[in-house]
Amino acid sequence: MAAQDELTPDQAGGEPGGRAAGQTQRRAQRREIIRLAVPALGALVAEPLFQLCDSAIVGHLGAAQLAGLGAAGAALATLVNVCIFLAYGTTSAVARRMGAGDLSGAVQQGVDGMWVALLLGAVIAAVSVPLAGPIAGAFGAAPTTTGFAVTYLRISAAGVPSMLLVLAGTGILRGLQDTRVPLLVAAVGAVVNVALNYLLVFPAGLGIAGSATGTVIVQTGMGVAYAAVAVRAARRHGAHLRPDWAGIRASAGASFALLVRTAALRVYLLIAVWIAARSGTAALAAHTVATNLWNTLALALDALAIAAQALVGHALGAGDVTGARAATARMCWWGLWLGVIVGALVAVARPLYVPLFTPDHAVQVLLSGILLLVALYQPVSGVVFVLDGVLIGAGDNRFLAVASIATTGVFVVCAYGARAAGWGLTGLWIAIGAFMVARLVALGVRARTGAWTVTGARR
Repeated sequence: MAAQDELTPDQAGGEPGGRAAGQTQRRAQRREIIRLAVPALGALVAEPLFQLCDSAIVGHLGAAQLAGLGAAGAALATLVNVCIFLAYGTTSAVARRMGAGDLSGAVQQGVDGMWVALLLGAVIAAVSVPLAGPIAGAFGAAPTTTGFAVTYLRISAAGVPSMLLVLAGTGILRGLQDTRVPLLVAAVGAVVNVALNYLLVFPAGLGIAGSATGTVIVQTGMGVAYAAVAVRAARRHGAHLRPDWAGIRASAGASFALLVRTAALRVYLLIAVWIAARSGTAALAAHTVATNLWNTLALALDALAIAAQALVGHALGAGDVTGARAATARMCWWGLWLGVIVGALVAVARPLYVPLFTPDHAVQVLLSGILLLVALYQPVSGVVFVLDGVLIGAGDNRFLAVASIATTGVFVVCAYGARAAGWGLTGLWIAIGAFMVARLVALGVRARTGAWTVTGARR
């Protein structure tokens, strides 16, 4: 492994021919990153942009409805996003097998992941409907807010299987280095979602229930689209579509560490909503919009992480440790500068977009202040998300699980310390910043070692 990390004089640019070859390789790598990251960016931001639009639509029903959307959205996102391993684990496994030249095996692992998604989604949906009240009430919102949250959560539960199917289907295509189809599906889904939700909320007069209903309809359509893509890929590469229980068990088991990693990361979001809810309706409403914007920006920056998952997984599957490290360094720099640009835009444009989310003056004041912190954290986030994607692509899942638990512990200490000091919503977002810095340190130290550069077509 150490020998693979050493550069020959030609690779290091010691000779003119080596420099020319090195420049050609770097240009090819830049093109490959852009080819994967740009469509991934569109696909990643499509859904959170819809969520921001949905926040604006529901926000004009009233602060209580917006706060209810925030509580229900956090609960639903936890139920669904804790299963993000369906996309990340599938991307890594498929990319490694593709790098090793096993296309049939790559698609088969993706199909197994989709069966896991359907089974897990059915269980989550069945549990969510009867427990919607306790789940929404756990966030401690006011009784009027809780009622809206319960309505939204009960209706949205029907779309959970489709949401998870979309995650797994996206993972297959990313692993095969196809980020264009996910972009198309996400873009069409987002546009239809905004239009449908508006019609159901206002002209149809369904209120927050209309927002949930529109989301279920569109997510189901997206799930069907990904299923059709998977069927076509399986037929093309000779993979079978029937449930392979051994493969399903292996897929679920291999993703357990990623499940722990994601669950630990979700804890900070849940605690943040819980603390914001106990700071008043205005604070929870402001936190809802800030969190939706934070998630949108995170997914925009995560476009490089998606490229990292595919490229690093493919490189390590092919035994190219040097290429994996070079891609990592390049994408970290890109993540840093992208974060700087995004953060500046968030800070400068606040007077233009804050009034779009709510006419409530108290919410606007709180939100405007919190968004300065959101802007400040973007450069750190850009590097963190790239490193996270690199280690996921490398299959370094056990480390990611341990690191996520540890850094979430940092957030818990800081968040409750800020609450005890009476710092309110500002203190909560300072704690979120401490959490991101802790993740940067943990992932950065790991990336500098060689422990993650394991080669071969393994899960």
